[in-house]
Amino acid sequence: MTADTDFFQLNNDIAMPRLGLGTYRLADGDAVRQAIAHALAAGYRAIDTAAFYGNERGVGEAVRSAHLDRNEIFVTTKLWSDDQGYDAARRAFDRSMDLLGLETVDLYLIHWPSPVPKIRETWRALERIYREGRARAIGVSNHTIPHLRRLLDHADIVPAVNQCEAHPFLRPDELLEFCAQTDIRFQAWAPLARGRVFEEPVIQLIAQTHHRLPAQVTLRWALQKGMAVIPKSGNPERICANAKIFDFELSEKEMAQIDAIEHQERIGPDPKSY
Repeated sequence: MTADTDFFQLNNDIAMPRLGLGTYRLADGDAVRQAIAHALAAGYRAIDTAAFYGNERGVGEAVRSAHLDRNEIFVTTKLWSDDQGYDAARRAFDRSMDLLGLETVDLYLIHWPSPVPKIRETWRALERIYREGRARAIGVSNHTIPHLRRLLDHADIVPAVNQCEAHPFLRPDELLEFCAQTDIRFQAWAPLARGRVFEEPVIQLIAQTHHRLPAQVTLRWALQKGMAVIPKSGNPERICANAKIFDFELSEKEMAQIDAIEHQERIGPDPKSY
């Protein structure tokens, strides 16, 4: 078991692991099942998938076959954009649950924002799913501050999580602050910038100081910024290394050095266009 300090408390008192395994682009079947098996053996207790990833079946198989109680593994999946709207969202959730083969999902997210009338109905569907106990928490992904404000204007339930791209080359400080003020936990996808951080001189130097890998320093930076992280990997050695981030700490100076790294283009699409 991981320690209590390895968890964030969500706004509905559900505990969410600070570290999870991302599964984007891990093929359904052996690839995703083996990655999850390695991750669980390394101490991960959260797995992130989505309808769009096409690997929910394999994720569910890996979770069900793990030698752990179901309540020890935090499973997230997401609603794709084509399925927004009240009835469509409920049907899509049912499909995801059938593929996962699970009775409940720990976190269900709206994958991308949409215009106000549709997002209102979509969120109403997620609120019902939550009240029915089929999702232990609900939230959003790739939502900017304006998107969140529009949603909060009509929501009965405040999103528990906002999952967005974040890494040393893309530091969403204003969004982090807004999420903190509204009691929404921020979770970073692509926290390693798909490997860009491995070659960043500032991070390399800090890693040498701590006798760590650049990936470990980057993930530790994100944790100390108050983010949860879901690095994706199918490599057993990297999966294991990425878990070793809870037994050291970066200094204020090192945090500031990483914060000063020049911004680059984002990896994913710009959510402002939605």
